[in-house]
Amino acid sequence: MEWTPTRVALLVVAAFCAGAINSIAGGGSLLTFPALIAAGFDPLTANATSTVALVPGSISACWTYRQHLHGQSKPIVLMALPSFVGGLLGAVLLLRAGSTTFAKLVPWLLLGATGLFASQELLARWRASRSKDEELPTEEAALGAGSIAALVFVQFIVALYGGYFGAGIGIAMLAALSFVGMRDIHRMNALKNLAAAVINGIGVLLFLGANAADRPVAAVMAVAAIAGGRSGARLAQRVRPITVRRGVTLVGLVITAFLFAKSLLS
Repeated sequence: MEWTPTRVALLVVAAFCAGAINSIAGGGSLLTFPALIAAGFDPLTANATSTVALVPGSISACWTYRQHLHGQSKPIVLMALPSFVGGLLGAVLLLRAGSTTFAKLVPWLLLGATGLFASQELLARWRASRSKDEELPTEEAALGAGSIAALVFVQFIVALYGGYFGAGIGIAMLAALSFVGMRDIHRMNALKNLAAAVINGIGVLLFLGANAADRPVAAVMAVAAIAGGRSGARLAQRVRPITVRRGVTLVGLVITAFLFAKSLLS
């Protein structure tokens, strides 16, 4: 990439905003991926670079929630193992598919990611309604065999998608954890952040090893994303998360529509 002031500003602003959005609502890659495309990167390189740039945030979030993982060895294993296997396979599929195939799938992947992101508000309402309608025990019930099988399967699918593209996986994981009976949002977020760190971490190793990501660009964006994450934590006290979610959803829909129109005209 040619380091013009306009491109650098675009990527730094996108990464900063993505870091802030991830700290408030999640879904920052819906900004960094299109920004990298606009800067002239092919879709595969843009996806890999976005993942490398934002993974420090996933690791930081996982560390922040570490106290909520105490005594959760079983759920940790149930989330980490399929996350590793699915994330590995997804990243390998991305590298094997190549830029041409991935470029054809990008509008559909963005549409799916935007849909997942938009469903976060519906998920929150559903979780709240279940909490009101059911008599919940003070301690979370032990996961039964059926719940374990469902969680492992769904997490593998989410990780497979996450290793391949990644946007929106947090919402999908929260939905899966709610479905199997978990209620403590802090524990759910801790497990989600752990799984996201595993999925993105294995992707970063493969992308860097295959030289699929632009390392200098990813490094600059990572610094901006970390700064944005810190600012987002303070901003969260002034701006309602629902406002941020709706704004990001609108951006995702506009970009998706543009990419679909571009693919039809090309």
